[in-house]
Amino acid sequence: MSPSPAELRQHYDRAVLLEEDAGDDPIALFDRWFQEALGAGLLEPNAMTLATVGVDGRPAARAVLLKGFDARGFTFFTNMESRKGRELAANPACALLFWWDVLHRQVRIEGRAETVPAAEADAYFATRPYDSRIGAWASPQSRVVADRAELERAERAAMARYPEDVPRPPYWGGYRVLPGVIEFWQGRPGRLHDRLRYRREGVEWIRERLAP
Repeated sequence: MSPSPAELRQHYDRAVLLEEDAGDDPIALFDRWFQEALGAGLLEPNAMTLATVGVDGRPAARAVLLKGFDARGFTFFTNMESRKGRELAANPACALLFWWDVLHRQVRIEGRAETVPAAEADAYFATRPYDSRIGAWASPQSRVVADRAELERAERAAMARYPEDVPRPPYWGGYRVLPGVIEFWQGRPGRLHDRLRYRREGVEWIRERLAP
């Protein structure tokens, strides 16, 4: 008989997260952890959960892919007429979560989203494979469609319209999440996990340890 969810246990003992190793810059620490996630054999180390809040106050979460990060924030791209796009337009407050199970680590980010400049969206869109660029035209993301055949007809129409060069749709773009809080979580034995939180105050980051 398969174990119930209540019976599942995982022993966390891969690493520790101490203040003297973490440093004062959360972006530098994220870069270090991300490089280690890249080397850990994860399927998509850049996968992150994006949480938004609708105008009705109801939260929603979905997985998206990180496509860049620097001192300004964390960037992803999407159809801006999708549910996430509509919610970010109404309320830019959002949160990101990275979960790297092999490393027993997670990173939580809270902040607000801003749209990236059109030139930046154009540059990234141009790097996408042909079928992904066509898909951006074919899919009315988050909208109800009759069936799979409707999507496939839209795909064929987009391919006929753009057999080679595929421009970026006007409704497709990028968001940069500007972080106000970044928390690093390292699993430890006995559930006494390491949690270091960085809070932005002006141009400075304040580092604090949280109880697990």
